[in-house]
Amino acid sequence: MENMLIGVSRITNRLRYIFDLLMVEQLGIGYSFTTDRTVLEAYEGPRLIYGNQPIEGIPFLQSVNLLFEREIVSQEFKTFEFEGLKAIFPVFHKQSVMPFDIFAASFFLVSRYEEYLPFVSDQHGRFEAGSSVLFKIGMLQKPLINYWVQAFGKRLQAIFPGLKVRKKTYRFQLTYDIDASWAYLHKGLIRSAGAYIKDLINADFKEVKQRSLVLAGKQRDPFDTFGYQLEIQKKYKLRPLYFILFAAYGLNDKNISVRNHYFQNLIKYLADYAEIGIHPSYASFDDKALLKEEIKRLNKVLNREVTKSRQHFLRMNLPVTYHNLIDLDIEDDYTMGFAAQPGFRAGIADDFYFYDLDHDAITSLRIHPFTLMDGTLRDYMKLGATEAIFQAEALIREVKAVDGTFILLWHNETLSEQKRWVGWRETFEAIIKAALPQ
Repeated sequence: MENMLIGVSRITNRLRYIFDLLMVEQLGIGYSFTTDRTVLEAYEGPRLIYGNQPIEGIPFLQSVNLLFEREIVSQEFKTFEFEGLKAIFPVFHKQSVMPFDIFAASFFLVSRYEEYLPFVSDQHGRFEAGSSVLFKIGMLQKPLINYWVQAFGKRLQAIFPGLKVRKKTYRFQLTYDIDASWAYLHKGLIRSAGAYIKDLINADFKEVKQRSLVLAGKQRDPFDTFGYQLEIQKKYKLRPLYFILFAAYGLNDKNISVRNHYFQNLIKYLADYAEIGIHPSYASFDDKALLKEEIKRLNKVLNREVTKSRQHFLRMNLPVTYHNLIDLDIEDDYTMGFAAQPGFRAGIADDFYFYDLDHDAITSLRIHPFTLMDGTLRDYMKLGATEAIFQAEALIREVKAVDGTFILLWHNETLSEQKRWVGWRETFEAIIKAALPQ
C-alpha cells in the first residue's frame, strides 16, 4: 500500500478516523500526517495539503473547520451540484483538488452528527428520515460518500500517475428480524385465551378459525416460514444473519416466552445454519440492565457469546444506545437505517466504526448500515409487491455501482403469504436474485 503524506495544521481524532475510512478502507491508500512544512516539502512520494492555504508545488484540498473542532455545534449547510449528484461543505479556493471538503462532509454523515443536535423525534423516540439532510437534498437513496470517494480517487490518480486505488468487491447480506416466531403457537394459555376473546369481540371469525386450526395441528402457523428461509438460503448459497427478540413480554415486545423450550430449540436450529444476533427489546431502549439480561439469556441458549445486534423497532438514541452496546461487548450493530424510507442513513454503503462525538473518540463498535426493509416498502411507502421490486432493484444498482454492501432486512411473518403479505414471497426472491453478486 503506497503511503501519502498529508500536511495539516493540527492532528485530531476526527482527522484520523475519517482519513482511515476514506483513504485506507475505501481507496486502499496508506497515509501519515505531518504538521512540519519542511518535512512535507522534502517528501518525494505522493503528498497533499489538507488545510486553508496551499504551498506552491504541492496538491491542495481546502478544508472547513469541522475536523479541527471538538465541540458539537449546528453546521451551516450549502448544497451544490457535483458530478450529477450533490455535495455539502463547499470550498472556493481555485487550487483545491475538490470543490468541497470531502472529509468533513463524509465525517458529518457517518458520525451522524445531525442526530446529536436537537430534533423532533417520532412516536418511538427515533430520529426520522425526513429530518435528515440527505432526505432534504434528495440524496437519501444515493450512497453519496461512495460516489464522492470514487471521484476523489480519480482526481488523485490524475495528479499522481501510477497511484494504485483499491478495487472493492460488492457484497450482499441477508438479515432477518424475528419479532414473533409464531402467530398462534406456543403463546401460553393466558395469551391464547386473550387473543380468542379479542377476535370474538371484533367478530373476526376467520381469525378464530385459523387460530383453532393451527393450535389443533391441522394447519401450519403462518409465521413459521423458517423451512422456506432455509430453502432460499441453500438455493442461493447465502449465510443469513438472524436477530432474535429474546425478551419479556410487553406492549411492543411480543415474541414467545424466553423459557419456552420450543422457542429455544428454534434458536438453536437457526444457529446451525446462520449467524445469530440479539434484537434488543423495545423496553431495553433506555435500560442497560435489562439489555444485559437479554444478551445473557441468549448467550446461555446458544452456549456462546452474542456479538451482533439490531435494535427492535430500530430504536436508537445516539450516543447512549451505542455506549450500552459497547459496554456489553457487542462488536457489530445493524440498526443504521430508517423505518420510513429506504436508502443510506449514514450516506455510505459500507460498514464503518462508530465515532463517539461525545467523547471525541473512535470506538470498537462496527456499524453495518442496512439499505432496505420489508416494512418500509409495504407499510410506510404503501407499495405493492411488484412496485417493491422496482424500488429494491434501483437501490441494488446504486450499491453495485460503488461496489458496496447491500444489506436486506426481512421478517419471518412477511413470508407468510397471508393477509397484507400475499405475493411477497415472490417479491423477496426477486430482490435476492437482483442482489446476488454477478
